[in-house]
Amino acid sequence: MSFQDIQTPAVLVDLDIAEANIDSYQAYCTKHGLELRPHIKTHKMPFLAKRQLEAGAIGITCQKISEAEAMIADGGIDDVLITFNILGPEKLERLKALAEKVRLSVVADNISTVNGLSKAFSQAVTPLTVLVECDTGAQRCGVNSPEAALDLAQAIDRSPGITFGGLMTYPPVGKEAEVQDWLAEARDIIEAAGLEVSVISNGGSPGMWRAENVPATTEYRIGTYVYNDRSLVKRGVCDWGDCALTVLATVVSVPAPDRAVVDAGTKVLTSDLLGMSGHGHVLDRPDIKVDALSEEHGVLRADTIDLEVGDRIRIVPNHVCVVSNMVDEVQLIRGNRVLGPIPVSARGKVI
Repeated sequence: MSFQDIQTPAVLVDLDIAEANIDSYQAYCTKHGLELRPHIKTHKMPFLAKRQLEAGAIGITCQKISEAEAMIADGGIDDVLITFNILGPEKLERLKALAEKVRLSVVADNISTVNGLSKAFSQAVTPLTVLVECDTGAQRCGVNSPEAALDLAQAIDRSPGITFGGLMTYPPVGKEAEVQDWLAEARDIIEAAGLEVSVISNGGSPGMWRAENVPATTEYRIGTYVYNDRSLVKRGVCDWGDCALTVLATVVSVPAPDRAVVDAGTKVLTSDLLGMSGHGHVLDRPDIKVDALSEEHGVLRADTIDLEVGDRIRIVPNHVCVVSNMVDEVQLIRGNRVLGPIPVSARGKVI
């Protein structure tokens, strides 16, 4: 199969680049004494998770129970952290079943989640490990002070069926010193109260090359690094040559000298801007702007578009994680060699 045989729009993953990204960041973590726990929401494919484990990762991170179920279905993955408040009897039953198959830990930032986990696991042979999620400045989920982290850690400790495992945060970008102070204070007051803080889980691809600046951290969670994307290039985290995933699109119309239309719209490129202008980077044509998207179309603009109907281009998306969730399969390549399609096993699940 050649590139011309691939039906477009298609998502291409260059394994040479993805594997180099995996090995490069694993080497960084090893150098700095950090355990690495990759987040699989970027690729959603067990074979890449296993490649990350082979490189030295200690386990994987998932955001949903359904992702974890898909990732472990074929075996070979036995340590999972789910970084989401899990609520409701049906999800908790599935969580219990998952805990019987792998070494499982979860997070919580409120007493309602803790109580639900405790009730569900009260008769379990092995207690469920629960980390306190901390808001160290990113203002997503998380308790909002070290003192609140202590309160929730103590609540976990006295609840049957679960055990306190440590702290977890998704940090604000560029605020390593503040994150270090927050986590170190929380660790110290919790340990002073007699509880062990065995894990402090930090993570996020935008700050990946500054992870050592939060020395309280014991493990680092990271997802986008395996593929990289336009948002990370713009942040200076990587270069275009480090971007393993591209969207292959065909020019379907050239209605003006400065404009062309391709068959890739929001259903494959996503509408995420992440603070940028435009919806992707066209490889080998930095003068072209992916100016607008509808569901099935992408509008390209340049002073001189210099494209013809039938031409094919490759676009680095703004936000690669969303792209993985939009397609049932990706085409694996190595450079200019097409290896063929592979299913995106954990995509599309809503719970």
